[in-house]
Amino acid sequence: MIEIVILIVALIIALIIVIKSADIFVDNLVDIGGALGISQIILGVTAAAIGTSLPEFGSAMIASLSGSVEIGVGTVIGSNIWNIAGILGISAIAAGIIRTDSRGINRDGLMTLATGVILIFFMLFGDINWIASVVMITLYIFYLWRLIKSQKEYKEEKIKDELAYETPEKKPIDKRKIVFVIIGLAGLIIGCRILVYSGVELARIAGIPEMIMGLFTLAIGTSIPELVVTLSSAMKGLHELSIGTVLGSNTFNILIGIGIPALFIDIPVEKLSLTFDAPVMIFVTVLLLLLVKRNGKLTRNGGIILLATYISYAVIRLTVLV
Repeated sequence: MIEIVILIVALIIALIIVIKSADIFVDNLVDIGGALGISQIILGVTAAAIGTSLPEFGSAMIASLSGSVEIGVGTVIGSNIWNIAGILGISAIAAGIIRTDSRGINRDGLMTLATGVILIFFMLFGDINWIASVVMITLYIFYLWRLIKSQKEYKEEKIKDELAYETPEKKPIDKRKIVFVIIGLAGLIIGCRILVYSGVELARIAGIPEMIMGLFTLAIGTSIPELVVTLSSAMKGLHELSIGTVLGSNTFNILIGIGIPALFIDIPVEKLSLTFDAPVMIFVTVLLLLLVKRNGKLTRNGGIILLATYISYAVIRLTVLV
């Protein structure tokens, strides 16, 4: 009983650390991006996405290399479902609306969808091995190259706009903001690590199976940085940063979160992951793209649809397909 109380207290303290760290991370990252002339969507799918995905990557890597491969794969797939249906759903409901950039959603949304399809393709052949790993890592490098190219195009357009209209001089980057970004990211990782440890221990005490622990306990726990950063961004009106963080995180989770561990060890595929969890991941990605494509924004109603989809998935997975 005392152990359970300690774990719950640790969860609460860690949650406070994560929320405050995310606030520091987002505010200073946006300031630095503005000074460098980097678009919000690029910031979201790179710096914010990779930074907030470190807990998933670390959990998948450690779980896979330590032999708990079901937790590793489950964490990535479960996290991606939660990121779109849960995090964007909650953020849209809270903020009322999340606007999107058409070029960004086409590039990053379709990339997220493509990585999910590629994952299922390799899952069809059984174990995810080093061949799949090489393909995934190569694809991520190509994606980064595409983002760099998009950023150059964005800067060229911005220069044209500055020639057409008078704009104030850019302020130099405040080095303290770089320090605060690092502090915020460190706080996210440390706070999330405590959250995950406490959550896993509570799950084990409750006798929850490994795959379920990966799909829900670890997936949601390690995605708390994305939740806080995405929700905070949406509430502050930084819509492109908000949706970019989720899409970039999902791409990173698959191509790097599974790709890197698969370099060192073959990752077995559980049948339900292939026949149910992974298809649900594809479904929620397509659903998001359809909801956003309709009018260029994710509305509160769209958020309700996404969140209801996640709740339905969780209920079916936990009660019918355990």
